[in-house]
Amino acid sequence: MPLWLAFVTTFTISIIWLRFIDFFASKGLISKKLSRKIIHIGTGPIFVLSWLLFPEDPLSRYLAAIIPLLITIQFFLIGIRVINDQASVDAMSRTGDPKEILKGPFFYGVVFVLLTILFWRVSPIGIIALMILCGGDGFSDIIGRRVPSFALKWSPGKSFAGTISMFFGGLIFSSILIFIFIEFGFLNINFWDGFPKILLLNILATIVESLPLRDWDNLTVPAIVVLVGLILF
Repeated sequence: MPLWLAFVTTFTISIIWLRFIDFFASKGLISKKLSRKIIHIGTGPIFVLSWLLFPEDPLSRYLAAIIPLLITIQFFLIGIRVINDQASVDAMSRTGDPKEILKGPFFYGVVFVLLTILFWRVSPIGIIALMILCGGDGFSDIIGRRVPSFALKWSPGKSFAGTISMFFGGLIFSSILIFIFIEFGFLNINFWDGFPKILLLNILATIVESLPLRDWDNLTVPAIVVLVGLILF
């Protein structure tokens, strides 16, 4: 697919996805908390899978990174109230305060931009980090709030069910995406040789996510995956 067409297609799909969830949240069809996590979970796989559309061109990673960059700039402008977009605020904030977008959602976007540029589809590290951030961190909140379990002693605001969901959500998402990129010939690794490394990165990410660092796990989780991933891969 031509570079410009891959960009337009990816950008269009990303915007449609965000607007779709915004609409449901603004109409009260899904709760703010749930919409926030659905965006968190779904945006990553949709965007990363779109990397498959881009041609082998040195500009591909930078053009692809423009998409989360533009969305992140939008988040920032909404957060500082330059843009009045109540639908986005309803979908991405816990309390309806636009300033909340300057924390978790903004960090989420920045991480996507950096990992796209740094690792692209030539290294499994960026894909693993993003999929743990989406599948792991996203499901930990959704399931942790709905499945009764005991709270973690070192982090009373988080539960055992949420932590287990973090691990399995991240492991499933990262494993599936890595397998797909290997099958398409972009990653020159053997899946089963790499799986123990994926498993270890998910364990470490789960430990970090379990710490009482509210709103900062969008930075700390991918950071530990990247730091250890550079050693493993």
